Amino acid sequence: MKKLFVKTKQQQYWLDQLASISESIKAEAKEVDEQSRFPFEAHKLLLQIGYPKLTLPKEYGGEGLSVYDMVLVQETLASYDENASLSLGWTLGVVGELYEKKLWTDDLLSSFAQEIKNGAIINRAASEAATGSPTRGGRPGTNAVSKEAGWLINGRKIFTTASPVLDYFLTSAWIEEKNQVGYFLIHKDAQGLSIEENWEMSAMRGTSSHDLVLKDVIVPSNHLVELPSHPSGGKINGWILHIPATYLGIAQAARDYALHFANHYQPNSLNAPISTLPNVQQLLGDIELKLYQARFVLYGVAEAYDDPARRELLVNEMAVAKHTVTNLAIEIVDKAMRVVGAKSLQLTNPLQRYYRNVRAGLHNPPMDDMTIIKLASTAIEQQKSTEHQLQNNGE
Repeated sequence: MKKLFVKTKQQQYWLDQLASISESIKAEAKEVDEQSRFPFEAHKLLLQIGYPKLTLPKEYGGEGLSVYDMVLVQETLASYDENASLSLGWTLGVVGELYEKKLWTDDLLSSFAQEIKNGAIINRAASEAATGSPTRGGRPGTNAVSKEAGWLINGRKIFTTASPVLDYFLTSAWIEEKNQVGYFLIHKDAQGLSIEENWEMSAMRGTSSHDLVLKDVIVPSNHLVELPSHPSGGKINGWILHIPATYLGIAQAARDYALHFANHYQPNSLNAPISTLPNVQQLLGDIELKLYQARFVLYGVAEAYDDPARRELLVNEMAVAKHTVTNLAIEIVDKAMRVVGAKSLQLTNPLQRYYRNVRAGLHNPPMDDMTIIKLASTAIEQQKSTEHQLQNNGE
């Protein structure tokens, strides 16, 4: 089915590159979950094929993958190991956004491109225990104060995904003298920066999303790289689609396992595998239907974003794609477990891992409640605007 969405030779090339390292990544995935550790082997293999530079534009020496391309490779990687996909996906998303929107100065973008080509990993560090998701607009407790040597930063960030391998932390902090939030580019070797390894979750255990602790960290003055006017950046950002792509990949892996099981499991009460049973076929058919629905929404939105003319018309589509895909992925994994039965709960069975990990998508931004409320608000305002225009035309 996914072949429907492969459109270019470049896309196929990267899918082939991932396929060439897939068995090693899959082999590590179970251990990563059981030990709650980062997928270092997958990370090493992905660096070897140049994964971090996929979304770096070609004019900066990268591969220049579009949002659509990124979604395709991210979904595929997640079907091998969802922890590796979500962890590395943040670098793809951050780099894609930085260079598309030119969020930094030209000089810094040019110099940082070399870092990315050399395999640097970056992620935003924006969540805090007191504020929750940064998209909800809470003011960070992390503070930055201007000093002669640069910026003095103190604070703590939670959910710092891929912390063991991050080279750069794009960190939000409150700047009192500017009365606003800024983002600072901080290198992992900065004095006073440390990682508190406290990621104790039942889901996405391998993302190592530990706390980032900043104690009297000094960064250069020019490493205040962003001063957004809105907590979430304000502009439509298609690069966040790497998130639902990961959860769709989990759903695909669950489907593959359930289908293989149904075609090969034959209890002695039957004369054929359980895939011949109507109730099992109903579950498998529902899984296929939901995969089609999720893919057409996700890839349709990605394709619209990649078209500059259509991008201008987008309002809530990124959030709709994330909401739709994540919730459908959860349903798909649930139905896959119904096909397999009680064996799906065995700790040796990957479905129990998929079940735990796919639910983590509910807690990645944007949250479901915000998506629904924003859709309602947009519809209400559009209706009011239409009425107002009709009244003016009538006058």
